Amino acid sequence: MRIRILLIYSLLTVGLLGPLSVSAQQSNEQLASYYFSNGDYPQAIELYEALYKRTANKYYYQMLLRSYKALPDLKAAERLVERRQKKVPGDITAYVDMGDVLMARNEPKKAEKNYMEAIQRLGYDSKQLGDLVMAFESAGRQDLAIKAYLHMREKAGAPLAYVMELATLYQRVGDYEKMMMEYFDLLDKAPGNMGSVQIALQRALNETSNSQLAEGLRRTLVSRIQQQPNNMQYLEMMIWFSLQQKDFNFALTQAKAVDARFPDLGGEQLLRVASIARSNGDYITAAQGYSDLVKKGKDHPLYYESRVGLLLNEFDRLNADYPLSGSQLKELERSYEEALEELGKNSGTVQLMRNYAQIEAYHAHKVQAAADMLYDVIEMPKVDPRTLNEAKLELGDLLLFAGELWDASLLYMQVEKANKNDVVGAMAKFKNAKLSYYNNDFEWAKSQLDVLRASTSKLIANDAMELSLLISDNMEEDSTYTMLELYAHAELLLYRNLLDSAWDAFDDISHRALSHPLFDEVLFQKAKIRMRQARFAEADSLLQQLVDLYPDDILADDGWMMLGRINEEKLNNIERARSCYEKLILDYPVSLYVDEARKRYNLLKK
Repeated sequence: MRIRILLIYSLLTVGLLGPLSVSAQQSNEQLASYYFSNGDYPQAIELYEALYKRTANKYYYQMLLRSYKALPDLKAAERLVERRQKKVPGDITAYVDMGDVLMARNEPKKAEKNYMEAIQRLGYDSKQLGDLVMAFESAGRQDLAIKAYLHMREKAGAPLAYVMELATLYQRVGDYEKMMMEYFDLLDKAPGNMGSVQIALQRALNETSNSQLAEGLRRTLVSRIQQQPNNMQYLEMMIWFSLQQKDFNFALTQAKAVDARFPDLGGEQLLRVASIARSNGDYITAAQGYSDLVKKGKDHPLYYESRVGLLLNEFDRLNADYPLSGSQLKELERSYEEALEELGKNSGTVQLMRNYAQIEAYHAHKVQAAADMLYDVIEMPKVDPRTLNEAKLELGDLLLFAGELWDASLLYMQVEKANKNDVVGAMAKFKNAKLSYYNNDFEWAKSQLDVLRASTSKLIANDAMELSLLISDNMEEDSTYTMLELYAHAELLLYRNLLDSAWDAFDDISHRALSHPLFDEVLFQKAKIRMRQARFAEADSLLQQLVDLYPDDILADDGWMMLGRINEEKLNNIERARSCYEKLILDYPVSLYVDEARKRYNLLKK
């Protein structure tokens, strides 16, 4: 009676004016779903039985079966599945349903028989196969889903069918070697699928946190290379895998093997590995790769590219590993000079010219030579506009470094005006604002920085915000900036690479008062000076003071990130590096460094 009253109420409330039978069915379905969702299975069964009796709709059947199993009324569930098998013989997923019911009744042998019956009844209908696989996966039986695909592969006589599907299932069950065999058997027959296989493997490596997948891939590759030593695609795959694992030295070894066996093609792999190693900061491996190509001589098609790459690598290493000895610096200068003389000053060597200017200005202290080189870039015909503007910004930086503040400002304004809606223009605006900061024009600098906080470049916006906050947070009670003026002067000395003078200036600030909002900044800058002087233990101590004394200040996450990198890259204290990255990830989740810290943490964890 209660069901009939509710049904009539439901029909009336929707204002039915069309055919009552269709609307009644819809309302019954809604009401049955309501009962099922609220755990009132007997009421749901009464409605679903009526609905399923009128039509063989699979949804009604599934909901009715779920309701029986939820009670549980397994005898009724078994009768329902038997009726389904007779009523719709083409729906082989009913045999999976019967297997599930029998498993619930603790009859595993009978259940397995039904599961295998479902597989044996497979036809050539791809939808039928898809439905069966989905049913097995819903039952948590990926092993049977695998058997279904293998059965269809054998039945169709298509050994390369369902490779991606099977590989995915093998990954889920943790059978990584069979997963690799699927992919590599495909490559043996159809090498054009290399890109698709690499994408699938990269996704799998990213999704799987344990090392078994990577180890399974390595073993399978080694086995294939031993079986087919002249199969270039497996050597290339090993290089690709080594790069994914950031094992650049091993990748280079494999690239050399490719070069030895395939001299007409191997050089491309050497160049690729060297370039990727360089971009990831493995400058030693990169130098080896570039050098091997350079040694092949000027007639080699990759000589020019590798010659340039080798010098770019040395420049990157210089910036990463302060400082160079006098003899090392002279050797680097000589290498650049010889390369520019040999290769010429042209669009292909513009980056070398710009790097050489940086070396001459900031390391060899030959400001005029550096300026002359940048003028050569700016006056070069057919240089693309972005490169031209970047060279102008570098010349502005050089003029600032030399103390020519007004000339530097003019160049920054020129670039900003020519690139108002571009990142280069925003960078020029930021540099000009920072120049004003160095010149103690704090109010104007802050007004420009506040505009830049809305920059499309996340890096520029973040730098602008930090400098703006530095200015606003350090106004004295009498609206003056006495301590900030001293700090800005010390920062300018540091920018000009006058490290001892900068240290003394920062030290002076910390002795002028017992406490001041700038003291965390002072500790951070002093740590940067010690880094440049390769006094890494002292830098570590200063940064530890920073994060201990000022855990809630804006530089805390910078401090933890730098601590992690010093211990990882300079002090070889891996455990401490990991703890620093972990601290950053957990305590500073909105930091810009979180993604990098997480990557480094995961790599060190392996």
